[in-house]
This record gives sequence, C-alpha cells and structure tokens, in this order.
Amino acid sequence: MVEEPGEGAADDDPKEPQDSPVNGDENDDETAPRTATDGEGYVGDRPESDEPEPAYPDPDDDIGGISTPPDDEEMPLADHIEEMILRLAVVVLVGSAATAVGLLGASQAIEFIWFNIFPGEVAEVPPPHLYHPLELWLTRIKVAALLGIMVALPMFVYQTYLFMKPGLYPHERKYYLAAVPTSVVLAAVGMVFSYLLVLPVLFQYFTFYSEGSADIAYALGETFNLVLTLTGFLAVVFQIPLFIMLAIMMGVTTRKWLTEKRLYFWAAFAALSFIFTFDPTAMAAVLVAITMIVLFEGTLLLLKWTGRG
Repeated sequence: MVEEPGEGAADDDPKEPQDSPVNGDENDDETAPRTATDGEGYVGDRPESDEPEPAYPDPDDDIGGISTPPDDEEMPLADHIEEMILRLAVVVLVGSAATAVGLLGASQAIEFIWFNIFPGEVAEVPPPHLYHPLELWLTRIKVAALLGIMVALPMFVYQTYLFMKPGLYPHERKYYLAAVPTSVVLAAVGMVFSYLLVLPVLFQYFTFYSEGSADIAYALGETFNLVLTLTGFLAVVFQIPLFIMLAIMMGVTTRKWLTEKRLYFWAAFAALSFIFTFDPTAMAAVLVAITMIVLFEGTLLLLKWTGRG
C-alpha cells in the first residue's frame, strides 16, 4: 500500500504531550518538603563537620582595650531622669531647711556682717538705709539663702557622685573623691578671703572716695547684693588651682603651655572680673582680677617647684 504522506513520519516520531516548565515547578513546590533557612543558606545544604561552632564574645567583655566601668549597667532614660529628680529634690530639701533655719538669725547675721565689712570703729560705721518697704525682708532672705547654699553644696556634691558613680572608672572615682572635698575647702577659703580682706578694702575705698563730696548713706539691699555677689564669685575664683591641677593630671594641657599663654589668661581674668563684679568705680573688678592672676601664677610656681606638669 502506498503510504499517505505524513502518516509514517507521524508514526515514527510521535509527539507526546510535555509539561511546561512552569507547571513542573509548581508541582515540585507542592510535593517537595519545606526547608528552613538560617539566614546564610538552607539548613542541610552543607555537609556536617565536627568543627565546633565559633564562639562570639559577650558585648560586656573587654575587647580590643575598650572596657566599661565595673558597676555600669543599662538603664532606661526614664529611670535616669527619675533618679536625677529625686537626688535634686534631696538637695533642694536640705538647702530649704537650712534657709529656714537661717531666717531665724538673719537679722543678727546682717548686723554682724555690716559692722565688720566697714573699716574703723563701730561708732564710725555708717548705718544702713532702707529705700523700699521689702528691702529688709529681701536682704534677710538673701543672707539666709547664702547659708542654705553653703549647707546644700556638700549634699549636692555627694548626690552628684552617687548619680555618676556607676559610670565612673576606679581612677575617675579617685580623682572625683579627691577633687570634691578640695573644691569645697577652696570655696570656703574664697568666701573667708572675701569677707576678711577684699570687702573691707573695697568699702574703705568707697568711704574715702565719697567723703567730703556727699553724705554717705549706704542702702542695705544694694550693699548686700554687692557683698553676696563678690563673695560667691570669689568662691568660684578660688577653684582656679584645682582646675589647673586636674587639667594637667588628665593630660589636657601642660605647665609649659600655660606659662607661654599666661598673658591671654590675664586678659581673660580681667574681662571676667569686670563682667561679674557690678562696681562703677571698677575697684572690685581690679581686686578680683589681681586675685585670679595671683592664684594662677602661684599654681604654676607650685607646679614648677614640685616638678610636675
């Protein structure tokens, strides 16, 4: 028989239906078991080995010379703020209690200070004058507040240390514990220096400057504003030796550099004195500037004598 064209070819090369690649993948996905991943590949895609897994260091360990304070621990910001508020509340409470006690003897304190800052005998001291109804009471509050600040200062220093202690290294705690009592003592020395030396000289100059040209009538409030401002500023000024010592011990500067730049420091001291001492005659500013320069130069001389810095 004669084969019809195309029938033999069809018999020799039968065409069978083939699945499309897409359908095959879908079938494989449905039948293949699901595998887990570890983030770097599929679990089981690498042959198991007997080597131990690498050990990763603890974030709190000392790595590459970076260490943390021994008592340092993570705390939420809200806990830090709460602790800070509670410690400041303790300081305010102590200062307020001391101020309340100081009000009981404020009048006697005003009289004692007044008759000691003016030179000469008690009979020669000009009496204080009041120029508005609340001047006496406001002055009493200011004097009592000075006592409150003096009492609250050590408590503030102690509460600050307790707040900062977990974040301090042992050597930083040593510096802090050494610097804080020294700072309090220097502040007290500055206040005594103001009371015994600076204020008498200043008011002697005021009295001499005014005699013969006007009747002297010192206002109680304005006079004590000057007394308290100058006393507080000198308490800060007497921190200069401590600041220099700490800066040199911590490697921030050297004695040689401070010596070379002394004129710049002298100019800065003079500027600060004229800014923070409210005296039109400029006598208070001159006395404070001289005191700052003497403290600065005396500290440098002490460092040179001891061979430090």
